Amino acid sequence: MKLCTLFEKVPYLVETRGNMVTEIGELCSDSRKKVENGLFFCIPGARFDAHDYAPQAVANGCVALVVDHFVDIDIPQVKVTSVRAAMSRMAAAFYGHPADRMRLVGVTGTKGKTTTTYMIKSILETAGMKVGLIGTTGNMIGEKRIASNYTTPDPIDLQRDLRAMVDEGVNAVVMEVSAHAIDMFRLDGITFEVGAYTNLSQDHLDYFGTMEAYFECKKKFFTSGMVKNAVLNVDEETSVNILRDIEVPHLTFGIAAAADLFARDIEITETGVGFELKLQGMHALLINLRMTGMFNVYNAIAAASCAMVLGISHEDIKAGLEKIANVPGRIEMLPTGTPYRVILDYAHAPDALDNILRTCREFTRGRLIAVFGCGGDRDRAKRPIMGRIGGELADMCILTSDNPRNEDPMAILASIEEGIKETDCEYVVIENRREAIRHAMEIGREGDVIALCGKGHETYQEIRGVKHDFDEKVVVAELLAEMDD
Repeated sequence: MKLCTLFEKVPYLVETRGNMVTEIGELCSDSRKKVENGLFFCIPGARFDAHDYAPQAVANGCVALVVDHFVDIDIPQVKVTSVRAAMSRMAAAFYGHPADRMRLVGVTGTKGKTTTTYMIKSILETAGMKVGLIGTTGNMIGEKRIASNYTTPDPIDLQRDLRAMVDEGVNAVVMEVSAHAIDMFRLDGITFEVGAYTNLSQDHLDYFGTMEAYFECKKKFFTSGMVKNAVLNVDEETSVNILRDIEVPHLTFGIAAAADLFARDIEITETGVGFELKLQGMHALLINLRMTGMFNVYNAIAAASCAMVLGISHEDIKAGLEKIANVPGRIEMLPTGTPYRVILDYAHAPDALDNILRTCREFTRGRLIAVFGCGGDRDRAKRPIMGRIGGELADMCILTSDNPRNEDPMAILASIEEGIKETDCEYVVIENRREAIRHAMEIGREGDVIALCGKGHETYQEIRGVKHDFDEKVVVAELLAEMDD
C-alpha cells in the first residue's frame, strides 16, 4: 500500500517530506523488529522517545517514518500532531477499515468488563451471530483464542485482529475498553454501536494520578463521538456526570436506583443467582445465572442492556445469559475434590477484593481464607486499603506476592500490612506465592473457602522484569498431588 494512501484521511497531518508513493508492507512501533518495507511510528513516551530509535528501525527494514518532528534521516517522513492517534487511523486504513464491517460493542469501567463482554458474546451467539471478543483474557473468534498482551491491544495489533475477524465472517465484536486505551488513542477513528459503563473505583492512579483524571478519561468514551448509543449503571454515582453531558441515545440499568432496565427479587446461592429482569413498562424476564455474586447481577443487566440496544430478542438474552457458566479467572471454583473450596479470582483492586470476599462470605460455612498481594510498579496507595479490606472481610489472610515486577516484594507486603494491622484479622506473610497457596490448602478444613485473589486468568508471575510460568489452576493441581503423596 502506498504511504500517501495511509494518511489520506488522517486529520492530524502537518507536513510531509520525501516520496509519498513509497510502498509500505508492514506497520511497526518496535524499532527492534525486523520488517520488510516497514512504516515506523515514532511514539514519544514517558520513559523514552521513539524518534531516537528511528535509525535502528531503518536498519531493521523500515522505509518511512511517522513523526511529530522531523528527524535527520533521508527517508520519507509524515509529520503529525499526534503519532499515537495517527497510528490508529493509519493502521485502520492499512487493514481496510475492518471495524466498519462489523457491529461493535465496547465495555468500560473499573470492574466487570471481562465478565460483561463474555455475557454479551454469549447472548449474540445465541442470537445466531459469529462473535469476536477482545479483552483481558485474550482475543477470541468464536471459541478460537488469539494471544494479546493488553486489555485493549495497541492499534496495529487491534486492526490486524479485527481484519482477521472480518476474514473469518465475524458479525459483531465485543471489546473491553480500558482507560489507558482511550488516553493513548488506541481506538481513534473507531465508532461503537453501543458503549457500556459499569462502574468506577480506585485503580491505575500510578498512570492517571487522580480519580478525577481517571474518571474524565472514562467519560470521554461517551462524550467524544466514540459511541452511537450508551448504557450506563445508574447505581454508580459517577454516572450522573456522564448523563449530564451525554448527547447520544442512552439506556440506564441498575438495582437500587430508578433505572430503565432493572433487576428485582434477587436470590444468590453458592452456585448462581436468580432474579427478574424488568424493562420499565414491560413484563419481567426470569433469569437464572450459573454464576454467583451480586456483581454478576450488574454484569448481566449491563450485558442485557447492550443486547436490547442492538435489537436482540428477550428470549435470546435470557438463553444467552443462562448458557454461560464461568469466565476464566472470575470467581472460578476449582475442581479440588477437597472438604474446602478453592476459588480463583482476578481481584487486584480494592473494590474487586471487597466484592469477591463479600460474595464468598455468603456461602462460606467455615472460615474464609484470603490469599492476596498487590502488583509492583502500580498504584501504591491501594496497598494498605486492600490490606484493611482483607482483614475486615476474611477470617484469615495470607499475604503474598502478586506480580512484584521491579519492586522489592517484601516492601509491597509491608505496605499491605499497614492496612491489615488496623483490623483484628489473623494473618501471615509468605512471599513465595506457591508456598502461600500450599499453606492455605494445608490449613483448609471442611467448610472453608480459600479465595486466591489477584492472578485470575494470568498464567505467569512477573519478577524483576521476567515472566515466570505461574498458572494457579496448575499450581493447585500440583499441590494437591504433592499433598496426596
